[in-house]
Amino acid sequence: MATLQERIARVEERVARACAASGRDVADVKVIAVTKYVSLETVSAVLDAGLEDIAESRWQDAEHKWNALGHQGTWHFIGHLQTNKVKDVIGKFQYIHSLDRLSLARELHKKAEAAGLTVNVFLQVNISGEDTKFGLPPEAVPGFLREISGLHRIKVVGLMTMAPYEAEPEETRPVFRGLRELRDELNLLALTPEPIQELSMGMSNDFEVAIQEGATQVRLGTVLVGHEEGA
Repeated sequence: MATLQERIARVEERVARACAASGRDVADVKVIAVTKYVSLETVSAVLDAGLEDIAESRWQDAEHKWNALGHQGTWHFIGHLQTNKVKDVIGKFQYIHSLDRLSLARELHKKAEAAGLTVNVFLQVNISGEDTKFGLPPEAVPGFLREISGLHRIKVVGLMTMAPYEAEPEETRPVFRGLRELRDELNLLALTPEPIQELSMGMSNDFEVAIQEGATQVRLGTVLVGHEEGA
C-alpha cells in the first residue's frame, strides 16, 4: 500500500501532466484533500505534509477533526448543507462548495450577518442533469444570482459540479466543459460584483479531464489520502 507521501507525489505528477497537456500553469490548480473517510491522525499527517486545503462533507463527521485541527489550513465544506446545520459550519469553513437553493442562501446570509462574516460560496450546478445529484439546473443560475444579489454577506467565488462516475474518465469531459462555459457566460452577464473565477470540479476518478477543461480546484479523496474503514 502506498504511503501518504507517495500518493501526494503521484497526484502532483498527474496534475502537472494534465496542466502541460492543456497549456495551463500548475500553480492555477489547487488540490483539496477530501478527508471524510480518514481519521483525525491522517488529517494531521496531511496538513503536516504541506497540503493546506481540507474538505469535509458532513459536520457530524468533521466536528472532532475541526476541533483539533481547525486552526490549521483552509477548510472547505463540500457536502449537501442542510439549513439547520449552517450554524455549525459558519465561521469554521472558509469555503462552502454547495450553495444550491434560496433558503440556504438566506440562512447563510443571516448567520454570517450575525457573526459579522462574509461567506465564500460556490454555486453547485447539476450540469449532468442526474436526478440523484443536488445542484441548480444550468439555466436557473442567472436568475438565482439575481435573487441573491442583495445578500451582501455571501460572496460567490465559483461554480461546483459533480460528474457521473464513468469507467472511462474521458466521458466526463462534456460535464466539465459545460461548467466552464457556464462560468464564462455568467461573467459576460456581469451578475456578480466581481467575475466568477473558480471552478470546483474533478475527483479521484476524473480530475485530469477536469483540469484539462479548466478546473481551478480538484477534490481528491481516495487517490490522495486513502480510505480507512471506520474513520
